Amino acid sequence: MVSLGVNLYGRDLISSQDWSIEEIEATLKLAGEIKVKYRNKELLPKLLEGKSFFAIFYAPSTRTRAAFESGASMLGGHSTFIDVSTLRVGFGEAVKDVAKMYEKYGHGIGIRCLDDAIDYKYGLGRATVEEYARHADIPVINMACCTFHPTQGMQDLMTVREKLGEVKGKKYVIMWGYASKLRGLCSIQEEALIMTRFGMDVVVARPPEFNIDPEIANTAKENAKQSGGSFEETTDLKAAINGAHVVFPRSWASWELLKVGASKFGVDKEIQLHNKYRNWILTQELVDLMDKKGIVTHVLPVLRGQEATDEVMDGPRSVIYEQAENGLYVKSAVMAVTMSEQLYK
Repeated sequence: MVSLGVNLYGRDLISSQDWSIEEIEATLKLAGEIKVKYRNKELLPKLLEGKSFFAIFYAPSTRTRAAFESGASMLGGHSTFIDVSTLRVGFGEAVKDVAKMYEKYGHGIGIRCLDDAIDYKYGLGRATVEEYARHADIPVINMACCTFHPTQGMQDLMTVREKLGEVKGKKYVIMWGYASKLRGLCSIQEEALIMTRFGMDVVVARPPEFNIDPEIANTAKENAKQSGGSFEETTDLKAAINGAHVVFPRSWASWELLKVGASKFGVDKEIQLHNKYRNWILTQELVDLMDKKGIVTHVLPVLRGQEATDEVMDGPRSVIYEQAENGLYVKSAVMAVTMSEQLYK
């Protein structure tokens, strides 16, 4: 396999900001090699042979769970799905005790904690992931919290590079899209962070009430200064999409709701706010404003007919299934670089 040139063994991954550019690049190179071998039906090295990964889900998942389970298996290891409702944390058991015991039983822990599981209150999911990481002496991987989704960001960077080549200087638009349901910020913010680190011109196009975390926005701006990219937020949707190389349409809840939680803010009140912006949907008319080689991405699930039309999501510019496939290779690589001694011999 690829020579990494970095050592990530035993490291946590809470946000892509935690790893250096070189460490992310090494992980993506490994993911790319895994992809080639897997697609060519070549024998994959058993980098995770004898390794167990405990994936604790406070929130549901379609792709993340499947990618971690399949990835561990194809590299010779095992990923155990754990619904948090089957644990004793709801009975009062401390996270510390769960983390310390799983440390004895296995070699890595994944945590997914967001949205309904925390009543959409911003910060609680991240705090939960960080608590596991604080107590466990094995790698803790953030499988999505209220703030970050690092493996998603990495797989999307991998996909954008495959489709566009050099990404530095390319325009990446994160577009708020109307939805009749509440969604959190993790993928939005992770995209803003990782794409600005790699020199892209990131634009968050959204209605006035739907800003992202100001601290994350400031970090993205700092990333852009260092990489030669740029970061901005705007309420002018058409101007944002004009000439874009990537458009990612996705809904997220208002900042005011996220600060206090859905129950306190009021779900009906939030949906009324969303309904003011029903015209914020990615249509073919808007896609036609993009760069001629531009692509449409989505982390899935996409709320069809709300965030974007079927015509767009099933059209020739859509790369949503390639993104999802790349999740398998990136999540495999993340487990390997953090859990496999073989890579460092």
